[in-house]
Amino acid sequence: MPVPERVRVSYGSAMLLGLIKGVAAVDPTTVYLLTYYLGRCTANCAFCPQSRESVARSDRLSRVVWPDFKTEEVVEKLMNSRSVDRVCIQSLNYENVFEDVVGLVGTLMEELMIPISISIKPLDVTQLEKLETLGVDRVSIPLDSAGSEVFRSVKGLGVGGPYSWEAHWKGLEDALRVFGPNRVGTHLIVGLGETDQDLARVLQRLTNLGIFPGLFAFTPIQGTRLAGSDRPSIPRYRRIQLLHFLITRRIIRYEDLAFTGEGEMTDFGVSMQKLKEALRSGIPFVTSGCPGCNRPFYNERPGGPLYNFPRPLKKEEIDQIEEELQLSGFRYE
Repeated sequence: MPVPERVRVSYGSAMLLGLIKGVAAVDPTTVYLLTYYLGRCTANCAFCPQSRESVARSDRLSRVVWPDFKTEEVVEKLMNSRSVDRVCIQSLNYENVFEDVVGLVGTLMEELMIPISISIKPLDVTQLEKLETLGVDRVSIPLDSAGSEVFRSVKGLGVGGPYSWEAHWKGLEDALRVFGPNRVGTHLIVGLGETDQDLARVLQRLTNLGIFPGLFAFTPIQGTRLAGSDRPSIPRYRRIQLLHFLITRRIIRYEDLAFTGEGEMTDFGVSMQKLKEALRSGIPFVTSGCPGCNRPFYNERPGGPLYNFPRPLKKEEIDQIEEELQLSGFRYE
């Protein structure tokens, strides 16, 4: 399969590899690549700078800039790097994207002994088998939204997108059949109009299947359809991070939770002692995703507030989060 001549590299990854000069507040532990395409993605996700109708900068994904480089130069830099745990290839949606991904994976696997993750649209089983045969470690198919109606309104037919809720779930289930549990992932974005109950329900369904969801905070980007929308509040995002931790670690189940009629969570379904143990560990608030993924400042500026921490938390940060969670209004087991 031909190797794409160019590939985009997240700004932090480019600094880590020495492709550009700069000092990062926190180095990425995964190198993030993005397929290079002269044009917009054929999808039309309302939150994405790369979407078909976006007028945002074409070198952005979320708030991160992704400059492009010669693929051979990026591979050479990766070969000389000693501080990378994983390579993650993000992909747009365009006619030959699968061929570009296969070409990138092929050249990386020839030169590197490092796990590779792929984030891509739903694929057919033959394509998934090709990626698995090439040695891809994990594949992720982003749901992004936590319910069918929100999905339709932000990345499906409601915004003229090519995606459907049902097709994305089928894609995830096909990926499970090829890669197996714990090698398939997805993304969930908090703040697209979903309720806490929507998120809890989807988190439980994914966990039952053995699919791990990386958690993101909605980030409004100038030039996108949702540029004027608000970020999720820090207290709400902290509660969802804690919920994500408790469900994906199988400490609680959806059935243990309680919600208001509007879908706002009122009970974590666990004792205060266990809740405090999880909180004080700091782990729920660190970036969630593939092993070795810390995704520095994808949702926030280095100066904060930090939605996802790209490193272990300090004691004073955990103390602050305990205040932010506003747990006094919750019921407990």
